Amino acid sequence: MVKPDVDVRGKCELTHQEDGVRIGEVAERSGVSVRALRYYEEQQLLTAERSPSGQRHYPDSAVDRVRWIQALYAAGLPSRAIVEFLPCVHTGVTTPEMLDRMVTERDRIDTQLRALTETRDRLDAMITLVRDPAAVAACTAAERGDAQVA
Repeated sequence: MVKPDVDVRGKCELTHQEDGVRIGEVAERSGVSVRALRYYEEQQLLTAERSPSGQRHYPDSAVDRVRWIQALYAAGLPSRAIVEFLPCVHTGVTTPEMLDRMVTERDRIDTQLRALTETRDRLDAMITLVRDPAAVAACTAAERGDAQVA
């Protein structure tokens, strides 16, 4: 049953008690903390309807949105960039300036990926070296300046 409610902030809304997903469920399904969800609201990355008792109710799409926000954060984007990009993601509409900004961020991520790949490759080489006793001996001998390796 849909009924008009006025919450403590004075906004008149139509709410339905059973509609939406509670904050704990969004947190569990998206793998983030309740505190993170509240922070996303503060940063205007996520919105929730409020019940008359003040409980947050998110749309079912909130879980996917939170996962996308997490991915963008993990890629190093600040919340101010994410809040600008999210409408484009959901509507497909953007400006030339916003498109340029997205391309710039994508290029920055590509640079990070190359650096991470190089670091991983170096770690792989070190792991291989440490696992091969003959290679460790050769390395040690080379560091000492030995002419022959055992």
